[in-house]
Amino acid sequence: MGFQTHFSKVDGLGSSKEGTHHWWMQRLSAVALVPLSLLFVYTFMQTLGSGYQGFVDTYSNLGNAIVAILFLIVAFFHLRLGLQVVIEDYVHSKTWKVLFLIANTLFCWGLMGVGVISIARIAFGFVG
Repeated sequence: MGFQTHFSKVDGLGSSKEGTHHWWMQRLSAVALVPLSLLFVYTFMQTLGSGYQGFVDTYSNLGNAIVAILFLIVAFFHLRLGLQVVIEDYVHSKTWKVLFLIANTLFCWGLMGVGVISIARIAFGFVG
């Protein structure tokens, strides 16, 4: 129970150089999601009730496909950043933290990839 300076209490707890960049990326992706979400939901609502062929017809339009792909990319990027903050704040074991961060990245990249490939296949006519 010795005396410790404030610096010695926080020394070795990590760099404070990445926080600002992470914060800005979170805010920029949130701002980008506002118009993308509105466009995506508007386009998606046009397909409701039209069945499979209506969905394929809607997303065969290159403009609708680009909006959907951009929405998926930005949404999963934003999700990954948000989950990263939650994991870093609430998981205290270094081993579990690393595993959860890797799983978070793989999960978000995987779902984003599946969504982008699916929309691209529809847009370029590779639907069976």
